[in-house]
Amino acid sequence: MGMIQEFRDFAVKGNVIDLAVGVIIGGAFGKIVGSFIDDVITPLLLKPALNAANLQKLEELTMFGTVRYGVFLSSVINFVIVAFILFMLIKGINKMKKAEAEAPAAPAPPSSTDQLLMEIRDALKK
Repeated sequence: MGMIQEFRDFAVKGNVIDLAVGVIIGGAFGKIVGSFIDDVITPLLLKPALNAANLQKLEELTMFGTVRYGVFLSSVINFVIVAFILFMLIKGINKMKKAEAEAPAAPAPPSSTDQLLMEIRDALKK
């Protein structure tokens, strides 16, 4: 029973669950980026080149009839877009953290003794 208990403790640790959530979100994000490339980038930017090659999709580009370099190009474009989006996301998060760290904390109000001494000082000045 010790090994089963140890496995259960491992499986429900926060890090393992965080990793599982990250993988699931990463898969969904991958589908979004794939759709962005197939449905937005390819029609807008690559459509003239694909029409010149008499192709409908980037993945159909082949060399010697067997080497499908279009799939590779699609993967490279996918990677560049994901890397750029992650770069912009992390840059924004770092900017927010920097702005939060630069904001000075409000000074603590003076204690009652300090307040009394300031009142005495102001009265003596008059």
